[in-house]
Amino acid sequence: MSRMVTLEENEIPGRFVNYKTTGTCSTEINFELRDGRIYSVSFVAGCDGNLKALGILAEGMDAEELVKKLKGLHCGRKNTSCGDQLAAAVAQAVAQAIEQAV
Repeated sequence: MSRMVTLEENEIPGRFVNYKTTGTCSTEINFELRDGRIYSVSFVAGCDGNLKALGILAEGMDAEELVKKLKGLHCGRKNTSCGDQLAAAVAQAVAQAIEQAV
């Protein structure tokens, strides 16, 4: 089981992320990771209203907390969901930011 590493405030400058999804109606997620928090989440395609709501709820959320809450969510019979894909995108972005900071 992987452990999420917390980003300290101002440790890593903001970065814009473009993540290609798999297994969902949405095809892409865009967001900014800044100071360990998530901003400006937007989805390409998918359930417009639900994904706008997800972006609003995620605004300013701690990246580690977002991953804990959304990781593993399924949509119907699918093994993933847009929320799960957002969690994967955030976890990947945090890991890359930490690698680049070292």
